[in-house]
Amino acid sequence: MGSYAVFLRGINVGGINIRMADLKEALKACGFADARTLLASGNVVLTSTLDAAAVKQECEQCLRSAFGYEAWVVVLDAGRVAELVAACPYPEDNKSTHTYITLSSDAAVLDELDAAGAALEGAAQKRLGPEALAWLAPAGGTLDSPFSRVSAKAKFKAATTTRNLRTLIKVRDAAAAP
Repeated sequence: MGSYAVFLRGINVGGINIRMADLKEALKACGFADARTLLASGNVVLTSTLDAAAVKQECEQCLRSAFGYEAWVVVLDAGRVAELVAACPYPEDNKSTHTYITLSSDAAVLDELDAAGAALEGAAQKRLGPEALAWLAPAGGTLDSPFSRVSAKAKFKAATTTRNLRTLIKVRDAAAAP
């Protein structure tokens, strides 16, 4: 039995609104009996006998059926979330910057995003592994930051999602809790 973190992309923004209670119930109905949601941005921890790839496939199908939208998720082993948090070289947040980690279900897509971000002037980013890229954004200006604008391009949409480091810490802690 594996413990997983499931990160939904693009919910509760852009017209796709899903209440976390409804998300939890949908996942339970699809066989993830202990699914727990965190915050209101599509973070789930659950256990399964399936491997991460199968959890991804099952969750996406479940969300498409239950909520009628083109669902994409990134699924990581809970232990890997802890490793990524520990590997992040940036602070949780300070007065001038916020730390984000972009997660991907496709290493080649993240390679392309990493290269595009590295080409930006003054980019502050660090590859944490094949599935994660940490980066900094100015406090109060995340969506307007050059890296955020690059990562929002349609070609990255189906394979990536971004979370604040503080959110990943909460997911890590929830996944470790019984």
